[in-house]
Amino acid sequence: MTRAPISDDIALRVALAARALPETPPARLLKVLADAVGLPLTAQRLEALTVRQLKAAADGELGEVDVPHLKGALAFLKGEAIGDSTPPPPPEGEVRERLADSIRVACASNTGEALDGHFGSCRRFLVYQVWAEGNSLVDVREVDEAAITDDKNAYRAGLIGDCQVLCVASIGGPAAAKVVRADIHPIRFPEGGSARERVATLQRVLADKPPPWLAKVMGRDPEDRVRFAVESDEA
Repeated sequence: MTRAPISDDIALRVALAARALPETPPARLLKVLADAVGLPLTAQRLEALTVRQLKAAADGELGEVDVPHLKGALAFLKGEAIGDSTPPPPPEGEVRERLADSIRVACASNTGEALDGHFGSCRRFLVYQVWAEGNSLVDVREVDEAAITDDKNAYRAGLIGDCQVLCVASIGGPAAAKVVRADIHPIRFPEGGSARERVATLQRVLADKPPPWLAKVMGRDPEDRVRFAVESDEA
């Protein structure tokens, strides 16, 4: 018995939902959906799908995936997020007089200036120059899926190789290891939010007492870094 083909609309939903999930190719997601709602996949069946069903289907195939990612995928499956293509803001330019005491922060993003991306599936990275008194969006780096070969994590780490910090909604263990090996410090914000607000939080850290690894990146004196480490140990 042959299976009814999936319509173009449903195929697009599945492809976008798979992209929103960590380490989940479309074939893996189709296996889960077939068990959860049955085949053929239809808009009506997907409309009734729940996060609980996604986590439990196919013997818990997606059971370890964070709920925020499952909710994001579910929005695509239901056709709710497909039209959300708010473009990122234009870069504001580098502040050259602050290069010596600033860092670069990459934020994984899918929509506008939101920090709402999983490292392995986000559409782009918003790159900010950040110093103690301010910040500036210096670049928007789109992910070119066609340029990714075997190692998508290495490709993405290379895309932000000049950054010292990565802000991301989530990141898997192997990907985090790749990022750390590239001398980039990943920071998870599972609740997402505004990329600019997250950057402003880091800005306040720079203005106060940056941790030793960050002080080193900024070119602070060794004495300042040691003093911070001692104070942290005594706190």
